[in-house]
This record gives sequence, C-alpha cells and structure tokens, in this order.
Amino acid sequence: MDYIAHIRESDGRIQTVTEHLLEVRALAEAFGEKLGVRHIAGLAGVLHDLGKYTEEFREYILAAVNNPDAPPRRGSVDHSTAGGKLLFDWFHPSSPEYANERVSQTKAILAEIVGNAIISHHSYLQDFLNPDLESSYLKRVRDKHLEEFSSLTLKMFFEQVINEQEFRLYVDQAELELIAFLKKEPKVTLEHRAMLLSKFIFSALIDADRTNTRSFEANKNDDEVDHKVLFEQYYDRLITRINSFQTHKNADSEINRLRREMSEQCDAFANNGSGIYTLSIPTGGGKTLASVRYALKHARIFNKQRVIYVIPFTTIIEQNAAEVRKILMDDEHILEHHSNVVEAETEDDEQEDGKAVIGQKLKLAKDNWDAPVIFTTMVQFLNVFYADGSRNIRRLHNLSNAVIIFDEVQKVPVSCISLFNYAVNFLKTYANSSIVLCTATQPELDYVRYKLQLSPEAEMISSLDDVVKAFKRVDIIDRATGEQFNTDKLADFVLDKIQDVLSVLVILNTRSVVKALYNKLQEQDLSIPIYHLSTSMCAAHRKEILVEVKRLLEAKLPVICISTQLIEAGVDVSFKCVIRSLAGLDSIAQAAGRCNRHGEDEIQQVYVIDHSEEDLKKLKEIRVGKDKTRKILVDFCRDPVRLGGHLLSVQAMKQYFQEFYTELASSLNYNIPKLEKEMTGLLSADRVSNSFHSEYRSEHNASVPLYLHNSYKTAAEHFHVIDNHTTSVIVPYERGKEIIADLNGQHSIQDLSKLLREAQQFTINLFNFEKDTLGKINGIVPYLDGKVFALKEGTYSSEYGLDLKGESVMEVSLY
Repeated sequence: MDYIAHIRESDGRIQTVTEHLLEVRALAEAFGEKLGVRHIAGLAGVLHDLGKYTEEFREYILAAVNNPDAPPRRGSVDHSTAGGKLLFDWFHPSSPEYANERVSQTKAILAEIVGNAIISHHSYLQDFLNPDLESSYLKRVRDKHLEEFSSLTLKMFFEQVINEQEFRLYVDQAELELIAFLKKEPKVTLEHRAMLLSKFIFSALIDADRTNTRSFEANKNDDEVDHKVLFEQYYDRLITRINSFQTHKNADSEINRLRREMSEQCDAFANNGSGIYTLSIPTGGGKTLASVRYALKHARIFNKQRVIYVIPFTTIIEQNAAEVRKILMDDEHILEHHSNVVEAETEDDEQEDGKAVIGQKLKLAKDNWDAPVIFTTMVQFLNVFYADGSRNIRRLHNLSNAVIIFDEVQKVPVSCISLFNYAVNFLKTYANSSIVLCTATQPELDYVRYKLQLSPEAEMISSLDDVVKAFKRVDIIDRATGEQFNTDKLADFVLDKIQDVLSVLVILNTRSVVKALYNKLQEQDLSIPIYHLSTSMCAAHRKEILVEVKRLLEAKLPVICISTQLIEAGVDVSFKCVIRSLAGLDSIAQAAGRCNRHGEDEIQQVYVIDHSEEDLKKLKEIRVGKDKTRKILVDFCRDPVRLGGHLLSVQAMKQYFQEFYTELASSLNYNIPKLEKEMTGLLSADRVSNSFHSEYRSEHNASVPLYLHNSYKTAAEHFHVIDNHTTSVIVPYERGKEIIADLNGQHSIQDLSKLLREAQQFTINLFNFEKDTLGKINGIVPYLDGKVFALKEGTYSSEYGLDLKGESVMEVSLY
C-alpha cells in the first residue's frame, strides 16, 4: 500500500511519503552543505513528514480531497511530531528509552535542534521553555502519544526509506558535523550557537519541503542558474558602463575623478577573502555602482551564489534596482522584495498539508530569495532571522555564501542593533558570506555590548578624511540653536529661499507637519510646482512623483518638495537648497547629500531648523538623536578643530554615534516590556542567566531535562522591527487596480507567485489604527481567504496616497 504525502490538484496524481521524504532530504542536504551541515539538514528533511506513514493520515487526506466541501475536522491528525519523537526516543537521555544508559551529549543536542525544526515545520520553532515554565518541545516529543508510531510508522520508514543501520550511521555523520560547527566559536555560549544553527536548519527544511511540494504540484522543477557565468556577464557589462563615464564632458572634474578612484579601490578590495567590511563613500560619491562592482568581482573570485542589496527605504529599492537592472541588462534574475504582500501566517497550518487550498498555494508560492541578485529592505532582512511564521525564515539559508551589501546601514533600528550584529556575525563566521556596511555616516556598531566583528583593516577607501573634505559641496547653517520655527514661519522661510534659488527640499520628522507645510504652501497659490512625499503612497506612486521632480530639477525649473525622511537616503536628486528639521547627525548628513549633489554649483546651503510643532514624545530615537546633534552643534561652535573642522567630519560622526548609543544602551537588545525581558536573552541566554530556567528550578527543584532551554517561539511572537505592527495592503493605483481585480480569479502556484511579486510595487503598510478606521468605512477588502488585503477606490488619493483625517504617525523609515 502506498502512503500519501500529497495529491496533485490538476490530475489527482499521488506523491508517496517515500518519494517526498527522499526528495526533501536531497534538497535539504544541498542547502545544508553551504554551512557544512549536510547531514543535519538532511536528517530534518528525511524525518519531517514521518507521521504520514499512518492509516489515520491516509484516510484524512483522501477524505479532504474527495470531500472539499466537508473536510475532516481541523486538528484531527498530527503528522509533524513523529520525526522529532523518533530522535528524542533514540538519542536523548531524558527519553524513557535511555533512562539507564549513557547517551552522547552532542547527539542529544542534535535531537533537540533537528527535532524542534521537524515538529515546527507547519508553524515556527517551539519554545524549549516558555514564560509559563512549560516546554512546548517536550509536550510534543516526550509526552504526546502517537497511536501508530511503533506499530506502523517506524516499520514503514525503515523498510521504504532507509534501514535502521544506515539511519544510525547517518545520525553519526550529523553528530560529527555538529561537533565541527560548535568548535568554530568555543567562547560563545552553546545556547547562542545552537539558536543560530536551529534557525538555519529550520530554514533549510522549510524551503526544501515547500520547493519539493511546489515542484510536484506544478509538475516541473525549477531551472538551474549558472551563477558564475551570470556574474561574469554582469561584471563585464558594469565595467563597460563605468568606462563610458570617462567620455562625459565633466569626466575630469575633481568629484568625478574621486568617484573613479574609489570605484577602482572597491574593485581591488574584492580580492580580499570573506569578512565584514565598511565602505564609507561620501553621499554622491557613486557608492551604489562601486559597491556592486566589488560584489560582482568578489562573487566571481570566491564563487558566491548571490548578491543581496539591503536598503532602509523601499523608495531606494525602485531607484537602485532600476539602475542596476539597466546596466546589467537583465530583468529575469534580479528580484525586488519590498514587503510581504501576504499576511504572515500566525497559526499552525498542518491540517492544510497535502491539499491545494488557497493557504497552501500562497505558502508554496516561490518566495525564497533564490535569485542571483536581490534588492530588499532592512525590515525584510531582520524578519528573516527573527519574525514569527515560516514564510520569512524560509529565506535564511539563501543568505549563506553570498555578498550582502547594507546600504545606509546607520538606519538599523536602535532596538535591533544587537540582533543585527548577531545575524551579520553569523553570516560571516559560519555562512561564508561577505558583508559590506555601506554609508557615508558609519555607525559605531563595534562600540556596543554585542559587537559587530569587523574585519581588520575593514575600510575599503583609503585616506577617508581627505576624501570627505574633497567632497564638501554644502555649508551646514545652524538655525536650530536658540531659534524655533512653526509651520507659518517655515512656509515664509521656504518662500523666501525660492526667490533666491530654483529648488527647495524640506525634510521634516513627522507626517503631520509635512502635510501641514504642504497645505500651507498650496494656499499661497504659487505658480511653482509643490510635491508631497511619504510612505502613504505606494512605491509606484512615489516613483512617479520622484521622476517628475527629477525632470524639473534637470530642466532647471522651479520646484518645491516637502518630504519625510524617506527621500534623504540614496535618492539621486540634487536641490539648490535643503531645509532639514533637527534630527540625528547622520540624518543631517544624508539630507545634505540631496543638495548640490554633483558639485554642479559653488558651495550651497543646508539649513538645520528646530520645528516647534513636531510631536516627538513617542519617537525616542529621533528625540535622542536630536538632543545629541544639538550638543554637537554647540561643541562645534566652541571648538570646530576638535570635530575635524566641519560638522559632517568622521570625528563628528564618531562622537555622535558613541554618545547616541551610550544614551540608548538599555534599548539595544530589543526590550519586550510585556515580559520584562530582552529578546537577546530569550534567544541565547545560558542556563545560569536564563530567568525562566531559574524560576523552573525553584518551582520543581530540578533543571529542565534538556540541554537547550531558550524561547524561540515567544521571542518571534513579540518581534516587530517597528513598534507598531503594520499590515500590507494593495492599493488601487494604476496597475494596482488590475492586480486587485485579478485576485478574484483562479491561479496556479506559479501565476500567484508572479502576481504577488508584482503587487509589491502597489502596496502600502497600514498601522493598526488605520486598518481599523478603514474597516469601519468598508474601505479595506480581504482576498484569498483573508491572506491578502486591498483598499477600495476612494480611500487612495493621487495627491497624498492613503488619506485619513487626523493622522499624525511618524514616517516609517524602514519600509
């Protein structure tokens, strides 16, 4: 009798459990190879659906497919526990099977890591010890009784997949890999190393399982891509483009000469081995092409599998991806990943496995970051390591053996600094990835408690102080010390400046004051075009506005732009005058990069003002950054030489970040107020410092009978890159209208993948209060069984984007 893993929707063909386990093992082994954990990952793959070798599951899946209108009761069959139970029963000292026998400690740790991945593969990694002082892991692998486990499940597995002797040898090989893995950082706690390995193995299993299931359902395998050949072609095309710049009329200007020298330094630096490096090219110095030049050459030399470009704003994704795509002349292999259009799964979907329902199709949609070149956001990067559900973490293994560029790395949220450092250190030390921290304003990430492990001689650019001085194109004018501006006074100031120069950019800290100033200037009935920019607009909408603004700037026509901070990092625009509301010194520097960007004029002015109507009570990072910059302004006035002679010097930036991180030291480890814990502790605290474990000992007068006792699920449930949880919605803007209409149709997994990828250009993120407000006026509509949301027409404006009365939420810089 054949035991069933999946039944194909199109023709009713059966994929047997044996076929599925062996095929997923092969994929998982290939993914694990990148970390030297081939057998550990393969062990998870070959055991993950062991529980489908039961009459109960066979009857369940047949009933579900044959009676879709009256499916079996949800939660009635558990097929994910069996594999974890086998490992625990056979290889863990807490198992009744081994009550009086010695068991290898590393085999027990292996059983915990792999077993947790297996039992969690329809949800998220379980807690070894949770806030209620219970072990979700032990409840499954030790305490849960599986009716057919001994009589049928194991018998079929050892008959049809692998015999018992070969299985034990396979586990021995996995143990050797674990020993080698743990030796890499012997001074780091076991819990920390095990946490990162657990996430990698879970990622490899999820992607192997879903990739195999998708291939079976689509009845085709994915095409292989020769990364080495592709990167050779890309590099040659990029060099051709860079060489073409030398024919431009201004090719020999001082700034263009410096750009060329820095680009060549990046090319030469690509010969260095994997590490964590900094690229501190000043704003307007051509860092996008220089960093991609490094990445492509380094990938060629060291056989990296992909280049990943991580950006703080979706605004820059469109610009940078379009620029790179045009140069590399390739649409097919360059992925832009803005946000998750599909709502993240928050519950166990085990009962949908095997059936091609909407939820399963969305889950199987190709969303695993296996493209050769990827542009994504800092939010998405952090979600891969720390967010709940399996959709994000599926991508983690594809961050290994890669070149990863973090553009504007100073925008890492303060609460996530330690978590960011954890992830990047892991990618360098274990995953053979090369990391580039790319910004004109390098944050002091090796100054904090959980330090970033920067490589020796990490900076790619030599004589950095001289380069920064040579790139001086603006003067910073302090209008914030001893003076304040309200909206009326600021509007008058803008009107005064536009009389002297052709273009003015104003960047403020909150959406409410941006909108107020925009409306105030519109009331003046000027003949000058005025534009408003915020993330209330979808990516395609913002792109259209920026194209028009750039057209006016290049034509030397008058224009005023009022924006939140989304415009100040990486957006290639050059205004004659910039006005920036007082904020962190890094933000001042980024804003200055939008003024006289190419040195086309003599020194121009960037005015720093203090806006009295900005409500920053709930915006701690901006408030602290503002205070530290105010202090720098005062210090500079007293002794400019000590701060390098100008406000944007390397010395001034170093002092700013050190003072900023010192002030916020208690916030760097991702506090979870509800639990009165730090997320770093939940994930990797050792036995002694784990307060849950101490409480358990006090209550039970014994330790938790496990080597690992951290709280992965609890940590993930409380993780949001920004404090306010948001929901992605598709908006009815241009092509977005057609995408929304298409959501009502029937789709294959492949078509759905393509549609959702395209939808990213037409999404915005709603705060909970915005979603609730739209719900009350029926302005938001669920699609695909509530997994995707869209706005109704009438709730999206061509002027503002989302247009809700009374909004005063800070611009979210990370989407």
